[in-house]
Amino acid sequence: MPIPTEHEKPLRISAKENAFNQLQQWIIDGTLHPGEKLNDTELAGALGVSRTPIRESLQLLEVQGFVKMYPGKATQVTEVDKESIIDLLPPLAALQALSAELAIPQLTKETIALLESTNERFADAVYTKNYFSALKIDEEFHQIIVDTANNPYILSMVASLQAHVRRLFFHNSIILTEKSIGEHNKIIKLMKNRDETNVSSIMRGNWLRAIDEFHSLKSK
Repeated sequence: MPIPTEHEKPLRISAKENAFNQLQQWIIDGTLHPGEKLNDTELAGALGVSRTPIRESLQLLEVQGFVKMYPGKATQVTEVDKESIIDLLPPLAALQALSAELAIPQLTKETIALLESTNERFADAVYTKNYFSALKIDEEFHQIIVDTANNPYILSMVASLQAHVRRLFFHNSIILTEKSIGEHNKIIKLMKNRDETNVSSIMRGNWLRAIDEFHSLKSK
């Protein structure tokens, strides 16, 4: 029979990539609790892979700070340090600000339109208090800019830091407010105007404001 060729091909990823992505997600959303001891045999059975990709994934997760391996003893999920937001957001803010600058020469009408429609979806999620959806859409918005900047080193570092942002969100250290909607609109306008200096400043402030909001939450 004729086999269709015009169809979307499934994305093939290795057993290690699949294990890493799933374990990281379980740690981020709290499925694997802070301080929980991990058994590589049980994890391998749950994910339907051998122990080798599990061990390799755990080693990568240790480098990222999500687990701590004690050779010959145990592997544990790291505790959530809500105060780490103070150390996490400044470097992420700097990378996002630089991305906005580097993205400007690469901008197209299609990219601007995508940023605008993404921020509209973000606004809808915030106004309806669907904060988990808002977090994902906020990531999409900023990822469009990072992808447009097209710097592989920034891409790698942002991905690592962003994973910790998601974990802090799930543990109630980060909140999303309507202020971000307006800041996103300013970022889009400044990028359209090729204003590298001011877009960098607004972008950095968009990320660092979360630290002030964190301190405000603590004081209540």
